[in-house]
Amino acid sequence: MRKEILSTNLLAFFALLIFSFTGEIETRSLQQICSSSCGSIRNISYPFRLKGDPPSCGDSDYELACENNVTILEFHSGKYYVKQISYEMRTIRVVDVNFSNGTCNLPYKSVSFEEVEGDIRYQGRFLQTYASFMNCSTIISDPAYRRLPCLGGNGNTTHFYVIYNSFRLSDLPSVCDFVSTTPLAFSNVRHPSYEAILSLLESGFVLEWSVECRDCLLSNSTCAISTYELPFNYHCSKSDSVVLIVTQVFFSFAVSILIVFGLIARFIIAPIVIFVFLIHKFQKERKVVDNVEKILRNHQSLMPKRYSYTEVIAMTNHFRDKLGQGGFGSVYRGQLPGGFLIAVKMLENTKFSADEFINEVSTIGRIHHVNVVELLGFCSEGSKRALVFEYMPNGSLDRHIYSKKGKGQSFSWEKLFEIALGTARGIEYLHNGCDVCILHFDIKPGNILLDHSFTPKVADFGLAKFYPKEFDFVSVSCTRGTIGYIAPELVSRNFGSVSSKSDVYSFGMLLLEIAGGRKNVDAKAERSSQVYFPSWVYDNLDGGGGLELENVTEIEIETARKLCVVGLWCIQMKPSDRPSMIKVVEMLEANIDDLKMPPRPFSSSPQHVALKEQSDSSTEIISESMEERLYYGASSSHQSNV
Repeated sequence: MRKEILSTNLLAFFALLIFSFTGEIETRSLQQICSSSCGSIRNISYPFRLKGDPPSCGDSDYELACENNVTILEFHSGKYYVKQISYEMRTIRVVDVNFSNGTCNLPYKSVSFEEVEGDIRYQGRFLQTYASFMNCSTIISDPAYRRLPCLGGNGNTTHFYVIYNSFRLSDLPSVCDFVSTTPLAFSNVRHPSYEAILSLLESGFVLEWSVECRDCLLSNSTCAISTYELPFNYHCSKSDSVVLIVTQVFFSFAVSILIVFGLIARFIIAPIVIFVFLIHKFQKERKVVDNVEKILRNHQSLMPKRYSYTEVIAMTNHFRDKLGQGGFGSVYRGQLPGGFLIAVKMLENTKFSADEFINEVSTIGRIHHVNVVELLGFCSEGSKRALVFEYMPNGSLDRHIYSKKGKGQSFSWEKLFEIALGTARGIEYLHNGCDVCILHFDIKPGNILLDHSFTPKVADFGLAKFYPKEFDFVSVSCTRGTIGYIAPELVSRNFGSVSSKSDVYSFGMLLLEIAGGRKNVDAKAERSSQVYFPSWVYDNLDGGGGLELENVTEIEIETARKLCVVGLWCIQMKPSDRPSMIKVVEMLEANIDDLKMPPRPFSSSPQHVALKEQSDSSTEIISESMEERLYYGASSSHQSNV
């Protein structure tokens, strides 16, 4: 009898569950398809309706108003003119009523990113940005701040500004107060003019609607894109909460069976143990995913746009165009719906923890500098993790600076200096320009990317670590970086504490490679004295000799000498002897005659390095000093991540 009652209750529960999921959807789908008009918007039909239409017309969630013969959409307390409705593309273009005629004004109401992204009626995937408005007690000189010429307080004591797409409350100057924010159309220009921002505001922004997606979300299920072609199509799948409810029901059922058949427990003990083990394993795996989601929610204000894994697949055309392979995964070229080219880094290393992933996303998400690569978005879906960066069409620096036999360097000395100075400014910004000091720990030519105009951008923050600026040193649990660029203190604390000077050392090695057009260690050099390039450079400069440059002007010789002198200062063995990145930038911008030769960076001379020919024609570098083992790292020119 007890078993029959339990079975009846379970059937009733599932019937109620199915009815609750389908009842509201079925009711909504039976809405009558009517048609109305208001001003320039003709044939307003399902799912939209006008206020005053019969209750059976359209859908109440998509109600519009007609005021003074103009169609109005009320969206999260904001008021917007409807400029266009495309039933074929399932999109609606709206513009804030205060910007409809291109006048200088503030938004009718402030509408935040969270409100737009969280509205289940309009689950659009269109690329949107935001304009943020604020008033300041003093004039702001930041190029991102565009002043509103028509607004200001009495006696010009209050100044109103608008910022395009790069504002966060944490970045707000103390002399400014936040006023409001509003969506607007996307622009490829980083800091558009005030007139350009006003034009974007006047053109409004696009929302995509999907009644099916809304109904799916109302049923506590997951709505995802099934085909990445306009108009987007979606598919609905059961959410984790439904799976959890069903799991709990079956667990309760198993417990009831155990009570009913207690007399024969010995025949079902093994199945119950296995069942409990599977439940425990399932909950443990879910706990890992939930922890990631919890961290992401806590960092939501700092995070860039989040994409689903389905969207990543579509953007990369099923990972068809592979750009390269790194220590933590592969990089693919992709494209956003608006045609904007991107680079997608898929994190394939299973040892890359959730904390390290959040570290990279939150770190790069807060950085906005011309010499640091910009993170546009990310994906965290179960075990699938990806980072979406701006695409760098000219690849990494190492593809350009290493001379090919007989061809010389691919850049002029003037361009090499611009790249070196830009890279230094990017690293200096990481150390001093953010709320915390960000240590990169992997500065090398392969992690310096070049955009369409060959502007250098520091990239790959997989090993980065950040800490309060007031700390003089930072604690790291293991050696990190790439052999040939690792600072001595990262290998042995006998050399000193790990700090921002560790990045200075790596940058110094990079500078010398830029100047030499070759790797610092070349076992196949024509003369043994040239095997280790920094030692050869120091001996020549200290002895008054030249750098053996051909077909160069006097200015180019001074440029090469400056790069080498600054590089030698940066690779001093003791961190305290190295300059800070602020000082490095000053040295690069200074006159070469104002720079002094540094002390010899090495405690022993690499002159006694022995070369041993191998049967496979490879060359092995043999050294007995600690410094040389640090410099050479391995027996070949191959460099690996530690």
